[in-house]
Amino acid sequence: MPDLIANPAVASTRPSCGTAGGVFAALDLGTNNCRLLVATPTPAGSFRVLDSYSRVVRLGEGLAQQGRLSEGAMERALAALQACAQKLLRRPLRRLLAVTTEACRQAANGAAFVARARETTGLPIRVISAREEAELAMESCAPLLRAQDRRALLFDIGGGSTEIAWIRGAPNGLPELIGYVSLPIGVVTLAERAGLCCYTPEGFDRVVVEVAAELARFDRVHCIGQEMRAGGVRLMGTSGTVTTLAGVALSLPRYSRPLIDGRVLDIQEADQALRDLFMLGRDGLREHPCVGPERADYVLPGCAIYAAIRRIWPSSCVTVADRGLREGMLLRMMRQERLPSRRVAAQAHPFRPAAYPAS
Repeated sequence: MPDLIANPAVASTRPSCGTAGGVFAALDLGTNNCRLLVATPTPAGSFRVLDSYSRVVRLGEGLAQQGRLSEGAMERALAALQACAQKLLRRPLRRLLAVTTEACRQAANGAAFVARARETTGLPIRVISAREEAELAMESCAPLLRAQDRRALLFDIGGGSTEIAWIRGAPNGLPELIGYVSLPIGVVTLAERAGLCCYTPEGFDRVVVEVAAELARFDRVHCIGQEMRAGGVRLMGTSGTVTTLAGVALSLPRYSRPLIDGRVLDIQEADQALRDLFMLGRDGLREHPCVGPERADYVLPGCAIYAAIRRIWPSSCVTVADRGLREGMLLRMMRQERLPSRRVAAQAHPFRPAAYPAS
């Protein structure tokens, strides 16, 4: 990718904000993927998607071994971010949030890369904390909670980390995050560190035991297992791992978000789907319509993390959420726009890339 920092034309490619009645955009640069959603609010308090983008960039490739983002990984991410910036140029933006997560939190050169990305693309990308990542996942999944849910345990199995959010239900308002843990273990880090070990029963179980030990410490602090045995706790998962399990459990000929998002799987169905995926092996995973060659190496590491969650917190069912940080960012921005103080501020101060609110 050409170096756009020295290109005087870069100023003309920077997306601008401030158009009244414009659209909202959320960009999530993760350890494995770069994703964008562009949407407009609906009267019901949700949103209608106008445009989307997703590309596998493998930003965290080699991070576990080197402690740094590689030049190749950064170039792939910058190319994807530039594609997102070009898409946003065609839209009358009202607000934009652009975030990056665990790879840039961990990498020694993460902050330098974010500065380079901001300068190169004009996108106001920033590194968010593990807590904010958990809060955004909670906000995106809140519409799937029901009035009878006293608590919810939400897991998000990412590329570079796994977030667990312990949530207090709120039938008449936003749920409350009452505890969270971020494990520096994700599908990319496991795939690189463990190699092909997850393809054998012994290797798979070693990963389950390791992750379960980390989760058990969190459980002892919040007594989650005890709360689950008392009832009224919803187990909910958001990530490619749990949506893949749902696709396999439903025997879908190809992945379909409308059939997956919000689906409540009986735990035996989910467990059988895990066994089916494990039996496929690497070649079978590459050919499966709900997996494919780009994700084949990451499915079983994700399943091992899921199996650890199941071991520590047994549940009769799991709610599958095909939504995440982008949806959480969109809902947060739109909710803030409905506040009277936010509307006054929006009228008084035109949006500028450097002035996007942090939360």
